[in-house]
Amino acid sequence: MGSSHRGKSSKSSLESASRHDSPSPSTSDAVSESSLRRGRSKKSLKSKSSTLSISTATGADSKMNNVELRRKNTPSATPGSLAKSHMDRDNFTLDDPVPKTPVMNNHGFFELPLQDQRNFGLLVLLYFLQGVPMGLATGSVPFLLKNHMSYSQIGIFSLASYPYSLKLFWSPIVDACWSPKFGRRKSWILPIQLLSGLGMLWLGSAVEDMMAGIGKPGGPTVWAFTGWWFFLVLMCATQDIAVDGWALTLLTPGNVSYASTAQTVGLTAGQFLSYTVFLAFNSSEFANRWFRAVPSDEGLMTLGGYLTFWGWAYIIVTLGLAVLKKEERTRNEDGIWDVYRIMWGVLKLRNIQTIIAVHLIAKIGFQANDAVTNLKLLDKGFGKENMALTVLIDFPFEIGLGYYAGKWSQEYTPMRLWCWAFMGRLLAAVLAQFTVSIFPDTGVEPWYMLVVIAEHVFSTFTNTVMFVAISAFHARVADPVIGGTYMTLLAT
Repeated sequence: MGSSHRGKSSKSSLESASRHDSPSPSTSDAVSESSLRRGRSKKSLKSKSSTLSISTATGADSKMNNVELRRKNTPSATPGSLAKSHMDRDNFTLDDPVPKTPVMNNHGFFELPLQDQRNFGLLVLLYFLQGVPMGLATGSVPFLLKNHMSYSQIGIFSLASYPYSLKLFWSPIVDACWSPKFGRRKSWILPIQLLSGLGMLWLGSAVEDMMAGIGKPGGPTVWAFTGWWFFLVLMCATQDIAVDGWALTLLTPGNVSYASTAQTVGLTAGQFLSYTVFLAFNSSEFANRWFRAVPSDEGLMTLGGYLTFWGWAYIIVTLGLAVLKKEERTRNEDGIWDVYRIMWGVLKLRNIQTIIAVHLIAKIGFQANDAVTNLKLLDKGFGKENMALTVLIDFPFEIGLGYYAGKWSQEYTPMRLWCWAFMGRLLAAVLAQFTVSIFPDTGVEPWYMLVVIAEHVFSTFTNTVMFVAISAFHARVADPVIGGTYMTLLAT
């Protein structure tokens, strides 16, 4: 039974194979035509043996010809020999290609697209608003408190500026949490500016009485007064994280270096207005000398009135930003701890560690010039009014040079520009010491006033170029996905 069954199976298999092997009429015709074509091709090749001609077939035959061609020309070399021949080439290298940063456009401000010009103006406005309370908290208010507090109490008030230095610790929260309804950056900027405006309105109505009553029985404590300014600086620091991150996406990639220009112009103008200009108009001596025919014991501007004005300005700008500026709606993909882990991974990068080391030691050579030169001039009798005039003359140069520094950072690479400005700033430190050493025994003369102004402008010029260049470099290498954290990390 078994052998009979196997015999029948073998027979049926042979019959099936025979049926499959025997061509159908249509197939036999195709085979005949193919044989005729091959015969004609052989005769043609024999007749034209003196010349070499290669013809490319079309249709299905071309695919088969290509397959045959690949088979016939497949190299017999082993993968190891192929790798060796590749490594023996003169142009072989194991170095990875350097990743290219976004191509920068060498455009002036008025050559930028209209949308970039508008976004640049928005960034300047937002940075300017940050500079207003920062200039008060770090400059004007400590100066005014000298008449109401001891030095130890002023030291306690200096704690109010700490949030700006510690903002890195909560920057991942700003990058990771937002409402898709309002937008990633507006979700933070709108409520922060509203709270800042309300805080300045309240302080504007009470700050004069608080300053006069500090340390007196029943008056506010220095800690309570410091707490209000700590709150304002905390709001400014958090807003700075959001604005830094927004700047990376508001401007087109080729013009992102203008973000550093906007930061320089905005923050410098805001701090200058709240420090130098405010103190000048708050001074009764300045007002009596230049603006009044009848002397008075009060200045043209009070701290309470100044805070009230900018509190309303904050609220108006916030409402305008909420209505007029639309932000692209994105979804929250990274959690808070994810951003913290990314930040830790960024900190472990060798290049980031190198740039951090550079930031830590770069200012050693000119720190004395920045902190001591003006004080030494005042000790020698230069005069506060002359120093105020020097700063006022220097301010337009600082704003204008901030714009050109942003343009130069596109024409030359930002770090090359930073290195040039670094050498210039070292030279400015040497010139500053020389300026102090040649102070005239007869007092401030016109020629010496011009020397001080020139030295101050040159020092400010190199300082501004360094800041704009390094900020432009940060903007180019920062990842927009965690832009606020990345920019804060590099800046801090």
